[in-house]
Amino acid sequence: MQKHLVMTFTGHDRPGIVEYLTKLILDHGGNVEASRMSRLGGEFAVLMLIAVPSPKFEALRETVRGLRSEDYKVTTRETNHSYGRTFSGWLPFQIKVVGADHEGIIHQITRHLAGRGVNIETMDTGLVEAPMSGTPLFTMSAVVLAPPDLPYHDLRDELAAVGDSLNVNTEVSPYGG
Repeated sequence: MQKHLVMTFTGHDRPGIVEYLTKLILDHGGNVEASRMSRLGGEFAVLMLIAVPSPKFEALRETVRGLRSEDYKVTTRETNHSYGRTFSGWLPFQIKVVGADHEGIIHQITRHLAGRGVNIETMDTGLVEAPMSGTPLFTMSAVVLAPPDLPYHDLRDELAAVGDSLNVNTEVSPYGG
């Protein structure tokens, strides 16, 4: 029987971090089922869902927690897959936002989504330079699950209105995985 562990890991960026972490996981018979990794400033951040045989679960958990002594920040949390059934029948959408960067964009967009009962599955945000002016442009890409009773056109039109108030462009489209 498998158990599942969500692990977060942050530390100073350097070559070989991912190899080091995945070796520890493999040494305990674990498998990375999903992950997100990114360099943020001078730090490297990892978020992983790991499946591990039940008898080796606690040993893996303690091993990765031991990385704290190497000046890494690590958290672990046991989880299960039944949570996904909560959103059975919900509709997946891709949301993209682009516009001049300023405070509050993420908050206003996510406040509207939360108010409509929309669940965020993934979200990536960042800054890029505008091609001609070099002005910082905010970018966001998210995959969300909308309740079955929230029509696509309503979500699209409402987010367009929120985007207009923030002076950013929003795009909502059905998501196919």
